[in-house]
Amino acid sequence: MDFQEIWRKVKNGAKAFWLWIKPYLLRFHQWRKRIWKKYHVNKIVLLLALVGILVMSVYLFILAKSVDVETLQSSLKQSTVIYDEKNEQAGTLYGQKGTYTESDQISQNLKDAVVSTEDRNFYNHHGFDIKGIGRAALGLVTSGHITGGGSTITQQLAKNAYLSLDQTLERKAKEIFMAIEIEKKYDKDQILTMYLNNAYFGNGVWGVQDAAHKYFGVDASQVTVGEAATIAGMLKGPGIYNPIDHLDNAIDRRNTVLSVMVENGKLTKEQEAQEKAVDLGSQLNDTYSSADSGYRYPSYFDAVIDEAVERYGLSEKDLLSKGYKIYTALDQDYQQQMEAVYENNYNFPANAEDGAMPQSASVAMNPKNGGVQALVGRRGEHVFRSYNFATQMQRSPGSTMKPLSVYSPALEAGYKPDSVLKDEPQSYYTAKNYDGTYQGEVPMYQAVAQSLNLPAVWLLHEIGLNKGYAKAEEFGIPLSKSDKYYGLALGGLEKGTSPLQMAAAYGAFANEGKVYQPYLITKIIDSTGAVVVDNNKPKYEQVISKQVANEMTSMLLGTFSNGTAAQANPAGYTVAGKTGTTETNFDANKVNDQWIIGYTPNIVISTWLGFEKVSETHYLSGTSGSEVGQVFKAEAESILPYVKQSAFNVADAYATGGQVVAADQVNNQEDSSSDSSKWKEDLKDIGGKASEGVASFFEKAKAGADKLKEKGQELWQQYQPGN
Repeated sequence: MDFQEIWRKVKNGAKAFWLWIKPYLLRFHQWRKRIWKKYHVNKIVLLLALVGILVMSVYLFILAKSVDVETLQSSLKQSTVIYDEKNEQAGTLYGQKGTYTESDQISQNLKDAVVSTEDRNFYNHHGFDIKGIGRAALGLVTSGHITGGGSTITQQLAKNAYLSLDQTLERKAKEIFMAIEIEKKYDKDQILTMYLNNAYFGNGVWGVQDAAHKYFGVDASQVTVGEAATIAGMLKGPGIYNPIDHLDNAIDRRNTVLSVMVENGKLTKEQEAQEKAVDLGSQLNDTYSSADSGYRYPSYFDAVIDEAVERYGLSEKDLLSKGYKIYTALDQDYQQQMEAVYENNYNFPANAEDGAMPQSASVAMNPKNGGVQALVGRRGEHVFRSYNFATQMQRSPGSTMKPLSVYSPALEAGYKPDSVLKDEPQSYYTAKNYDGTYQGEVPMYQAVAQSLNLPAVWLLHEIGLNKGYAKAEEFGIPLSKSDKYYGLALGGLEKGTSPLQMAAAYGAFANEGKVYQPYLITKIIDSTGAVVVDNNKPKYEQVISKQVANEMTSMLLGTFSNGTAAQANPAGYTVAGKTGTTETNFDANKVNDQWIIGYTPNIVISTWLGFEKVSETHYLSGTSGSEVGQVFKAEAESILPYVKQSAFNVADAYATGGQVVAADQVNNQEDSSSDSSKWKEDLKDIGGKASEGVASFFEKAKAGADKLKEKGQELWQQYQPGN
């Protein structure tokens, strides 16, 4: 069968189908017309459309009214400034903002060029242009989306200040309503000035003043007509029309702007020809100095932005461009010392064979109020608001969890630092000590300082999983349901925690059992002076008693004097704290994470070390004391000279045999071991005499009881019948 025969049969079949279905379609059409007319569907559709337009108009009107245009000018003039805990300026946040220049310092050439190309009816409309809206609507119909154009200078100002860059009908509608509100508040010269200061000109430059310096090395008041045309031409596409990167494109665009200025009556033909003849390349002169230098402490400032966005609901765009004053807990001395440690690669293990850098993060916190005084979120080159290991990380904390999930609740349950714990394998959970040995029994203070695993697991079993799990949560450690197992004693968590959270938890031991929610921001003031955030009275939870905090500190002092952090002990300072490690899942002798947390009565320093992505080629091999401990030691020795020095209330448990004794009763210095020994002997003598006294008392009491018994028996015999 040939193709023509097939095609003839297909046509005949289609014709037959049409003849069959046509009567049914006609009947359906007649029925639809009757229903449409009977129920006035046209009127209903029109009414619904009008109601929709009304609702949308009311929404946009309310939205426009809710925007605080009163603060627009002041917010554009001011940069967002970060202040430290002494209310001294620490730096500025960079954003969509350059050097603000008043109207009389902006060349009329620039104003004429921008108005001619961007909005030639600028001085005649009230914020929106009907013809421009028509062009945008036509683009929507022909291409299916808003293609750009149609926005007045006022609308563009509203977009830059308040809205996203998405080309949508909704955004265009918002622009119009906000532009109307702006026009009510400001005159045309103010609006144009704000726009020129808030527009982007490529190469990280905002505003005409910085653009004039970036491309021509002059102030905005000094640009020539041709230079003004070049700057104005960049508004259409700064990435492709700036003369540094695309000179030919910039020349073509400059010439177009000059022609438009002639059409708009701002230039003569002679002036146009004269300016077009100028060699644009010979005019280029970059004298712009980046404002990013104000972003002095990148990790800390990133964390400030994160906290303002996540805790207080401010937007990043507003923070960067609306001239806030942000007061923080920052101590610039601490921060500078911490950053210096991180800039010195000798403080860290060598890179992996493929060049991957071991990452690290640290937090220094004031335990008396929870204020974060210094913070470094990662090593290497800074990327704006990149992943911050200090605040965003979730890694298992290893043995640094033991004081939180085991030893603190055990002390609350009546155990003491000298209580004897089992140091042997248990049937209910497989674990081992770091060196693979065990002693059978060990006092608690030694188990803490030496970070022994078996006693911690045994003790968690003794006090109960529920008690340990609940106490860790009270310390502010985020736990999953799957964390309720004996591995909790060793810090094996499903998700994990961050240096910031661990610093807050250990703050309880330094500050009488109080845990504060850690914070960076104390107050935020907007460009008008209104306080939008006030965190000057942070709240705390009393998670353990002062007595338990002192008992834990007495044991944690031993970590640095005789335990796993002895190598990390900062010279000349007394520090308490804990180390921790986590094993890789491919080799128990290799390490994922190393932690060390140390504190004095006035500061907590929490430090983590590890690779961003652990693999068989990315791992740590040393101990916490020898690797992350050296980072901590360098930090502590640099920061502690700036910290108010206060002595601990209690002595090192190693110096007292596990007894909790006031620090001023024991001399813990290395050169006074004889005095310490004498103190211990005196303690034993006192205990011995007390024991002898108690024994003597019971002997006398027993003798008296025997005499009473004998006397009673005599009386009983006397009164028996027959006597």
